[in-house]
Amino acid sequence: MTLSEDKYFSAIEELEPKPGKVKRLEKTLEDLKVEEEVFDQYTLMTLYELSRRGYIDGLMGFVKTGKEANVARGVRGDELVAVKIYRAATSDFRRMWRYIRGDPRFKNIGRKRHRIVYAWTEKEFKNLTRAYEAGVRCPEPIAHMNNVLIMEFIGDDEGNPYPLMKDNPPEEEYAEDVLSNILDDYRRMYRKAEIVHGDLSEYNILYGGKGDYRIIDFSQGVVLDHPIAEELLIRDLRNLIRFFERLSVDTPTLEEALEYVRG
Repeated sequence: MTLSEDKYFSAIEELEPKPGKVKRLEKTLEDLKVEEEVFDQYTLMTLYELSRRGYIDGLMGFVKTGKEANVARGVRGDELVAVKIYRAATSDFRRMWRYIRGDPRFKNIGRKRHRIVYAWTEKEFKNLTRAYEAGVRCPEPIAHMNNVLIMEFIGDDEGNPYPLMKDNPPEEEYAEDVLSNILDDYRRMYRKAEIVHGDLSEYNILYGGKGDYRIIDFSQGVVLDHPIAEELLIRDLRNLIRFFERLSVDTPTLEEALEYVRG
């Protein structure tokens, strides 16, 4: 779902304070602008349109901020959602282009800044959808538009997001099973979803304790016939093995892990 520039500017002209969900979202965005983040007009309009379509009712603050993207805790009815907002002004376009170029899903997108960011957002949504439908433990994708991605919020019953595995490593009694399950997930990713993650490490896995984890950040994922797919697969598995070795888990060799994932 991507607004054309003509439709975007038309919608900007028509945008007025309205009752209902868009008005409630407008208030939460104003609060966030003062407290935490200034949204550009493209992002504001995108959030309003996603609200109008029923995907979000409001935002409750950021749970993660970064150079290229921020993740906010959103509200949709009586449930929480994660709202990932890519920042066009500070994104590394050369790095993004390396992963987009060679992907047959994204031909003729051009080299304009906003088009690359929009393609990057769509790329993460498509990769996440493939992984989720293949049975990988990852957030359920909900919607995307322009530079905004909405997905399942991964957290506890109090609305706190699960920490990264780097900050909350698996407990000793669960660590071996967690590694085994992640390798199973990567096998599904490779054989069923036909993608590689591209940036898998303890920095991109959420861990809630007692073996419960989710793999996140699929934006760098590529299809199997991408020119750098093999390079990324090897790097992902090497990162995974190295992390669990530090936890004193009996890990497979890189060659064994590659053989298992490829099936």
